[in-house]
Amino acid sequence: MFHLRSLPRLIALFIGIASMSFLASPALAADAKPNIIFIMADDLGYGDLGCFGQKLIQTPHLDQMAKEGTRFTSVYAGSTVCAPSRCVLMTGLHTGHARIRGNARVPLEPDDVTVAEVLEKATYRTALCGKWGLGEPESTGIPNKQGFHHFFGYLNQHHAHNYYPAYLWRNETKVTLRNEVPGGDGGKEGFGQNWATKRIDYSHDLVMEDALKWVKQNATGRSSQPFFLYLALTIPHANNEGTRGTGDGQEVPDYGIYKDKDWTNPNKGQAAMITRMDADLGRLFALLKELKVDENTIVFFTSDNGPHNEGGHTPKLFNPSGPLRGMKRDLYEGGIRVPTIVRWPGKVPAGREDDTPWSHVDVLPTFAELAGVSRDALPDKLDGRSIVPLLMGKDAPRDLTDRALYWEFYERGFAQAVRKGAWKAVRKGHTEGKTELYDLSSDIGETKDLAGDHPEVVKVMERIMAQEHVDDPNWKVRGK
Repeated sequence: MFHLRSLPRLIALFIGIASMSFLASPALAADAKPNIIFIMADDLGYGDLGCFGQKLIQTPHLDQMAKEGTRFTSVYAGSTVCAPSRCVLMTGLHTGHARIRGNARVPLEPDDVTVAEVLEKATYRTALCGKWGLGEPESTGIPNKQGFHHFFGYLNQHHAHNYYPAYLWRNETKVTLRNEVPGGDGGKEGFGQNWATKRIDYSHDLVMEDALKWVKQNATGRSSQPFFLYLALTIPHANNEGTRGTGDGQEVPDYGIYKDKDWTNPNKGQAAMITRMDADLGRLFALLKELKVDENTIVFFTSDNGPHNEGGHTPKLFNPSGPLRGMKRDLYEGGIRVPTIVRWPGKVPAGREDDTPWSHVDVLPTFAELAGVSRDALPDKLDGRSIVPLLMGKDAPRDLTDRALYWEFYERGFAQAVRKGAWKAVRKGHTEGKTELYDLSSDIGETKDLAGDHPEVVKVMERIMAQEHVDDPNWKVRGK
């Protein structure tokens, strides 16, 4: 029987339960918002890491990251070249809908919503260290106008070819370096700046030092404001202009453990760049532990597209695509499937492998969920899905397994690709092109075209291609 004298106790009990619910809410609890670090290498192939099958290039710290986290084996970049891939990553729109669909100088606009803007509104401190490629100086697309509080690195993707540039950007200010580059401090951004005649300041080292410094300044404990670091490294992209000047586009201060190998200098440089990157990421992990934020920081490692055949090195020596067909600029698996590792101690399962297909288009909604941002606070039109269940080791929900992933690319002609389930379709040319069809469950190397055996599947894939491509003023297919 209820007595009035019991009321104060019941009120206290209800207040206690409500308080517990408030603190347990992922969207409200301060320590439920992890720090987020997204590391993206440049032109690193599916087979370039030891944990993805590489035999000649040593990557011990990334291999250890795979042991301590989950290795995702069916992750796709947003595109097969730099700028559109980075646009997909930042906006959650695939290349049939995104503003930037090729490597031209098309900046993001004020109405483009980026990952950094979403996290900024969720109280995150945001930084980009490295390569941007989505807006020239004084344009609407520069990082500081797209949600990043701090930026250090390259704005222009062509300027980023040179590891010994005349300058880098810190926010909206040029930082002059000690390198001597003919015409390097004037003229159009990215041109005449790609071959240093005097090399002192190695840009990768400067970017890493800036990133480590920023983390130290913004990781003062679990109760502090969470941070988001987008570490967009330029390794192992080649300096093609340097190749024309010196014959060696793999710019690196030294060959390290590969100096005595019976390889060409470009091959030594290619290996040394990747191992140098790996060692620096080892420093980053050590810093997270030193600052005692390791267990509250989720770290992603991936690449912006498949491996290059540039700079004078010999791809056949390292087999950078692993078992996949194609390389950078292809929409076959080797051009878009990228090595991916995710680590978050105590949250992301250690030593696990997951083969569920997902893409960099999923990064924005995923980070929003990690930060406690509700779906209705995001742009209405997003092509990505949150992959948080996969990160936590759960079975893939139907909205991930049943959906189609789409790509298009226009450089030396138009091409489209779709993956749905195990089926992968590739079409070179617009509607007049022949559609190829592959079963990735039994043919990861895309060696056998099954289009003639499965015309009904081809029709489905071509219907998706037609639906997902939307003409844009900058990237119209008509009138090719």
